[in-house]
Amino acid sequence: MKRILFVCTGNICRSPTAEGVLRHLSRELGVEVHVESAGTHDYHVGNPVDERAQKHAKERGYDLSAQRARQVRKRDFEEFDLIVAMDRGHLELLQRHCPAQHRPKLRMLVRGHDVPDPYYGGPEEFEQVLDMVEAACLGLLHEIRSATS
Repeated sequence: MKRILFVCTGNICRSPTAEGVLRHLSRELGVEVHVESAGTHDYHVGNPVDERAQKHAKERGYDLSAQRARQVRKRDFEEFDLIVAMDRGHLELLQRHCPAQHRPKLRMLVRGHDVPDPYYGGPEEFEQVLDMVEAACLGLLHEIRSATS
């Protein structure tokens, strides 16, 4: 079973959305994964997912209500098979803190593109994030399925 960690800044919008979407889609597609999310910073540790992110996710059938924000831990680099950054800044921070032997586990969710932070935006930004996350998570699940079959 693949262990996947999604990472954004505060772990209240993008990465928990990706966690919830991947968890839901993996069940639908029958792909076994363990998925979590974390933030590069400790701004919101212990807090629930942003209400707007929860609302937009729920409208698409994803329940993010049980998730709570946490910060990336040193042991995450060892414990997870794949650590997925939402933008280049997150990837650079992860690369700086990641032991060399675990750096191949690091990648962007959308290769070559940042998933924009919807925190200061409106409904359109949250919908854009969901569109990007859904497409990328489907691709990731197909990649995992292909690698294990």
